[in-house]
Amino acid sequence: MAWQPQAEPVAQLAQCLRDSLSGHDVTAQKNAELMLRQAKSSPDINNYLTYLCVTPTPPPKMDALAYHAARSAAAIMLKNNVKTAFASIPDASKTYIKSTIIAGLQDGHAQIRNFAGNVITEVVRQGGILGWPQVLPDLLTMVTNENGQASPEAQDGAMGALFKICEDNKRGLDKEYPNQGRPLAYLLPKFVELTASASPKIRSRALSAINVFLNEPIALTVRENIDQLLPQIVRLTADTDDDVRRFVCRTFSLLADGMPAVLVPHMEGIVDYTLSQQRDVKNQELALDAAEFFFEASTTPSLRDALGPFLNKIVPVLLDCMIYNEDDQLRLEGDAEDADVEDDEKDIKPQFATSKTSRSAATGATTGLPTNGQAKPAINGYAYADDDDDLSEGEIEDDDFEVDPEDEWNLRKCSAAAVDSLAQHFGGRVFEITLPWLMENLGHKDWVNREAAVLALGAIGPGCMDSIEPHLPKLVPYMISLLSDQQPVVRSITCWALSRFAGWASHLEPAGKQEFFEPMMDGILQRMLDSNKKVQEHAVSAFGILEESANRELTPYSAVIVRQFVKCFDRYKDKNMYILYGCVQTLAEYAGPQLAEPELVDILMPALITRWQTVKDQSREMFPLLECLAFVATALGNRFTPFAKPIWERCMRIIHQNLEDGASAASAAFLEQPDKDFLVTSLDLLSSTIQALEEQYSTELATASQPNMFQLLAYCMKDANNDVRQSAYALLGDCAIYIFAQLQQYLPTIMEIILNQLDLTQNTEDPETAFRVINNACWSCGEIAMRQKEGMAPYVDGLLSKLAIILFAKNVPESVNENAAIALGRLGIGSHQQLAPHLATFAGPFLQAMQNVGWTDEKGHAFKGFASVVLDNPQAMEQYLLDFFVEMANAPGLMLTGMQTDGPLQSFEKVLSQYKQLIGAGFDNYLHNLPPPQEQALRQLYAF
Repeated sequence: MAWQPQAEPVAQLAQCLRDSLSGHDVTAQKNAELMLRQAKSSPDINNYLTYLCVTPTPPPKMDALAYHAARSAAAIMLKNNVKTAFASIPDASKTYIKSTIIAGLQDGHAQIRNFAGNVITEVVRQGGILGWPQVLPDLLTMVTNENGQASPEAQDGAMGALFKICEDNKRGLDKEYPNQGRPLAYLLPKFVELTASASPKIRSRALSAINVFLNEPIALTVRENIDQLLPQIVRLTADTDDDVRRFVCRTFSLLADGMPAVLVPHMEGIVDYTLSQQRDVKNQELALDAAEFFFEASTTPSLRDALGPFLNKIVPVLLDCMIYNEDDQLRLEGDAEDADVEDDEKDIKPQFATSKTSRSAATGATTGLPTNGQAKPAINGYAYADDDDDLSEGEIEDDDFEVDPEDEWNLRKCSAAAVDSLAQHFGGRVFEITLPWLMENLGHKDWVNREAAVLALGAIGPGCMDSIEPHLPKLVPYMISLLSDQQPVVRSITCWALSRFAGWASHLEPAGKQEFFEPMMDGILQRMLDSNKKVQEHAVSAFGILEESANRELTPYSAVIVRQFVKCFDRYKDKNMYILYGCVQTLAEYAGPQLAEPELVDILMPALITRWQTVKDQSREMFPLLECLAFVATALGNRFTPFAKPIWERCMRIIHQNLEDGASAASAAFLEQPDKDFLVTSLDLLSSTIQALEEQYSTELATASQPNMFQLLAYCMKDANNDVRQSAYALLGDCAIYIFAQLQQYLPTIMEIILNQLDLTQNTEDPETAFRVINNACWSCGEIAMRQKEGMAPYVDGLLSKLAIILFAKNVPESVNENAAIALGRLGIGSHQQLAPHLATFAGPFLQAMQNVGWTDEKGHAFKGFASVVLDNPQAMEQYLLDFFVEMANAPGLMLTGMQTDGPLQSFEKVLSQYKQLIGAGFDNYLHNLPPPQEQALRQLYAF
């Protein structure tokens, strides 16, 4: 007998679900949440949730509004149950859900239809395409109204569910199933038919579903049928509905990115069509989707040349679209002098520790420290779109953070980005087309035109530098004058545009620097203290770009810059403070030792310490502050010593608290895991501090640490988060270099963890960051081996096994092979006798990995150890001896003599002597097998 709901449980569950949303009645909410947790254990809970979701009639004594909230909560809870525990749901309940939930697609409330579609999608995702084979035909029947019984709401709901299934199961739908074929081969023609529906909403949804499979990687079924699909897309260019035309533009953008060759024969028609849509200024979303095509096409090498014949059409439209519309003009003219107004927490974007970047072998560990100022947010003339939106339609989004319209990707920014890209490729041609427009708008009486002209100038600047450079002596002073414009938005964009020419101005002769660079730098610095916070924000971000462009040329101006930064620290509110940290760290990176001058230390450090004492341990502002201090510590060197102890102790406290909170969360499911970025940035600052201080001070800090630093480090090395482990191994390597005596007693525990880490068979959801961890583990292992030498004996066999597997692996980044080779070579310095019996096994991969590694001390150490292994087992090198000699010949002589006894020079000479004895009189002839340049270099370097 089919399952039937009971009236009393339905009413109780509906009331619980409603009460769980009662923010105004905390007691009722907590009681409801407790009852819902208990209800989860009921075998019928998912049946009741399904029933509530699809049943429009409320139980007795519940009004319609309260019941709607209960139904929404039921659908969300049902989806989450399916997502987290699908396998444990009884088969009878799964059958009931599948047979019932589709009725929710016919509901009169769009939100309920969306929620029902989310449940259907989750069932398909968890159970697989073949786990519910009838769902696709049933949904298509409802959309097409084949039986004449589907209402417009049902068609809309079914189409929405189909779209969600396509989004969430893109790969599964394009997969070949035995005796089933590909589901997409069945769906794609149906979607094409639906693009001819009488309903504009169905037409646009059908095309959007097709577009899902045009995103990279493009579905094989679409690739095979593109010749039949493309004419149907072209047919839709005549559609009268705005949404349909928007999706047509998106289709062209996706094809420009993924299958550009199919568009080339049709470029003139596509260009004319997208330009006509972009000119529709009354529909900004349509115009933006059209502009996206030009951005995608201009950044696709195989397609942008095809835009060349149409530049005279494209560029003027893009330029016109960079002018603010009337609504934006009215909004922006209301900007106030608000520099003294405190920031609202909801205005501040969430902060994250800077993402890591891989480094090549022999350059030390990959730490959490950003390079080239990458910690600064992109708050410039434009920033590229980010479509990473995981919210399903109808789900609730957190509205606590309000996005500033100026920070959103829009028609203006997209058009500027497209012009920038075109300028990078076509250079002077774009400048010639743009110049008349610039002349007309740079001096325009309306500020929106002046602002757009400055944006355009900054956009084309780097790409058109050869053509624009003769005009810069006039343009740069004019832009500097606009830094005093009455309109804040003009001052903002001028800061950014000027920064785009900082590379030119900063590398002029001294007279040119004085005339152009210094006023440019001073002007942006002054705007960093503007009366408008938005101008401050753009100025500080622009100064970060200027710092990167000027690089070492900034050094003479360090005192002026630091003084202005300190004024900013005194005045800035929270939001702009985050960006200021990035400017400070970039100055520390490029000006470096100059910041260690006592005068500048006395100016900068009190400001940073004041902020350090203000920011709470739990604040997300701690991330950029810790990153900033890490760069400053490196720049100051031992002058960081007076500030090191309280900073060190706080980092240790943050690490300890985070690890404790993590342990508590692991044992209590209702507690959230702490933010791992606190660990990452604290570990990175400890690394920088150890590098900066003299050994006695680093030793004192490490020895006095409570809790014990090395015990906490061991926990971090085992953390589940890759970024934490990456930073932990970087700190471990620095400890080995600078305070090895303190580290040494913990090596048995540390080496066991390293051996476990050097395992390529461990599954990981993020291989890229996992390889960075292995990189750092290899590096730290090599640094330990350099100092422990003979004491590495207990670990040699295990390390050889793990490092050799990494060396032999073909599916890992080259840098990982290289770091494994360096670690293995350094291990040979003290453990060559244990490695020697295995030399024939790893010599070839070792030499191959080392070929592309630049000659540094680390490579020298590795070859010194490798040579020691060779001396213990010279016969094992027969197959690889010439390769070894080539590496010896390629070693720079200055490096060999400069490293003295730490380097491989003496070991290389011993190797040559030994093989000269083994080979005997034929040694000279044997060397003739080397390429002549290497033979000559070998004889000169080692006197043979």
